[in-house]
Amino acid sequence: MKKKIVRIKDIAEKAQTSKGTVDRVLHNRGRVADDVRERILAIIKELNYEPNFIAQSLKSQRTFNLAVLMPDPSLDSYWVAPKTGFEKAEKELRQYGIYITPFIFDPHEEHSFITKAQEVTREHPDGLLIAPVFYKQALPFFKEWAELNIPYVLFNTQIEHVAPLCYIGQDSYRSGSLAAKILSFGLQSPGSVLVAHINEDISNSAHLITKENGFRDYFENSKRDTTFNIISKEINYPEGEAIDDQLDQILAEFSDLSAVYVTNSRAFEVASYLERKNITNIKLVGYDLLEPNLNYLNKEIISFLINQNPLGQGYWGIHQLANHLVFKKEIPPIKFLPLDIITRENLDYYLDPQK
Repeated sequence: MKKKIVRIKDIAEKAQTSKGTVDRVLHNRGRVADDVRERILAIIKELNYEPNFIAQSLKSQRTFNLAVLMPDPSLDSYWVAPKTGFEKAEKELRQYGIYITPFIFDPHEEHSFITKAQEVTREHPDGLLIAPVFYKQALPFFKEWAELNIPYVLFNTQIEHVAPLCYIGQDSYRSGSLAAKILSFGLQSPGSVLVAHINEDISNSAHLITKENGFRDYFENSKRDTTFNIISKEINYPEGEAIDDQLDQILAEFSDLSAVYVTNSRAFEVASYLERKNITNIKLVGYDLLEPNLNYLNKEIISFLINQNPLGQGYWGIHQLANHLVFKKEIPPIKFLPLDIITRENLDYYLDPQK
């Protein structure tokens, strides 16, 4: 049944008073006789009146200046999708006065993040969407933005002990558990399993640590006769260079390596190595629908990809800020996005929405 729209005019007619008097009661301003105020409040409750914030925002012509603090997509292609997402949201919300200024930092330089975060503070936006990839460096800014009453939404990386308006992304722990469960189906014999953190500062990447914990806990708690040796390695190398030497060393030390779990979007680096070395007995799981990952998924060198929906993170992050600032909605503190398992067979269904 369609909900009836209640207008201020309807309340005024039922209360036998003017629309101006009803408006003063609604916004608690100006003088209104006590008996009239009580009568209006009773009618508001009876009619279940809800303010039309959409109409109010259009009428007020107020603008809301939002900031997005995120890594440079030209330096890491993973961030192209969140950028597309927040740009899509801005286009949809422009009629309500939403405008976005991006603050782009180098994902490999802590100082670059600090500089851009300082710029955000000086701008004092009405709201902020941030990917806090530098955990330690972000903490002082969270406190500063809270003192300045700047609501902020976290995406991609969930951080405990801070108070964002909302976190949008995946449950990192369950994400790691899911990766472990997927791999375990293909592992019948005892062996070693590698958790590979590629070009990441693990001490400063809380979400990757949480992923690894979920991955390890699944194998430790699963009721299987077969046991696996879970090893963790940080594999760092300059952009544009191969990782062969480091993977050669890992295989020399763990000749029974049977699977690799890459905790970020760089599974293609391991896949390229496996292809060059003609290694076909190692299962590989990673994240994100980047072109090089898709190439190796189609070749079935990557067994599965877990889609973190980065486009949705950018899109819904801006919408949550708009819901708070423009439409005055109560925002849930966490919006987990689905954990989608991508294979060569279902890949096309996930590509279409992003074209």
